[in-house]
Formats: sequence, C-alpha cells, structure tokens
Amino acid sequence: MALLRFRVYWEEDDQVYRDIELKAGQSFLEFHKSILIAFEFDSKHSASFFESNERWTKSGREINSEVLVNKKDAPALSMIKTPVSALIAIPDQKFLYIYDPAKNWTFLVELLGVNKEEDPRRTYPYIFRKEGIAPSQYGIKGLTSDKMIEIEEKYDLGADEMAEGFGSEGEEAASGGGEESAGEEIVGGEEL
Repeated sequence: MALLRFRVYWEEDDQVYRDIELKAGQSFLEFHKSILIAFEFDSKHSASFFESNERWTKSGREINSEVLVNKKDAPALSMIKTPVSALIAIPDQKFLYIYDPAKNWTFLVELLGVNKEEDPRRTYPYIFRKEGIAPSQYGIKGLTSDKMIEIEEKYDLGADEMAEGFGSEGEEAASGGGEESAGEEIVGGEEL
C-alpha cells in the first residue's frame, strides 16, 4: 500500500515542522491525531482541514472533526469517514489545518511525496522528523517553575560552601592578608 508523506508547518514559523507518513487509506481523523501528538497538543478541541491553493488560502472543502453543516446546507466532510487519499488531486497537494477555533492554531500541510514501500515495523501514521520547538498550546513551554526551582536548589552554593573556600579565592591579596605587607610592592622578585 502506498504511503503519503506530509510536512506540517506551524504557520507562524516555517522552521518548526513535523514530517508524517500515513497509509493512503487512513482517515483525516488519524492524520489529525498524529499532528496533535507531533506538536504535543491535547485533543480537547475541534479541528478542520481545508483544501488550500498555492498561497495557503482556503480554496476547497472543509473536513471537520465534528459533523457540521456548511453554508450550502450540505454536511461538511467528516474526518472519521474521509480518507486522506480521496482529496489528493495534485503532486504537491496543500491543506490548512486549524485546531481550536477559539485560539486559531493554524498549520500548513503539504504533500511531500508518495512512498511505495511500507515498513512493517512501523505503526502508521508515523512521525519521522521533528524540527524546531513546538509552540506551547497553553502558555510557556519548557521548564516549569517547580522544575526551575529544583535545578536552582541543586546547583545553589549556600553559605556552608562559601565558608569552605568557594568564592573566597583572591580575597586575601585584595585585603592585604597575603605575604606582602600593605606598603611593599614586589617587582621582578625584589622589594622596593
């Protein structure tokens, strides 16, 4: 069975993308779930795929995660029932993927190519490349404040370490507590 290879870009930064392979017969719902996993988003919100033109503007049908009725009173295509391959019309087919309409997370989806050989060791959809740090769905991504405090405490040098010599290097010479007296200067090994 043929494999469809897609690149999913985050709209705000084209250096952040995920490459995903899926079987030709797999549904848009399976593709939707793999995008959420690839970008570390939850699945609490609705989403839609839209057929797109070269300029990344909606130019065709909507494929929605929920059953909707569009403006012409015809039901929108359902992600559950629509295989991705059914809407592949050109070699570089493009889609817009919009997740959580309230936040309007927008991703640009482009068909990279078609592979003829399936790897029996892989489960499809298969995320085979991740580039860039995914955007944070609900705020700042990375170290949580609890984790940051834990790291700071682990490497923090307290008063006990300072008493044992950490941080006091060079203080004796600056305070005059070394071998030379405060009024003498040594140049070339001779006292002046």
